[in-house]
Amino acid sequence: MYWDDAVIFGLVTVGLMVAFLVGWVGFIIHDHRHKGDKKS
Repeated sequence: MYWDDAVIFGLVTVGLMVAFLVGWVGFIIHDHRHKGDKKS
């Protein structure tokens, strides 16, 4: 099966978006969870 440049670019873009969203949500949850422990 031949992979098109557009298909590869689309998969990479979606992968980066998903990774960014997961990392952002994880950071928000982590920051919110430790917000009351100690002041930054």
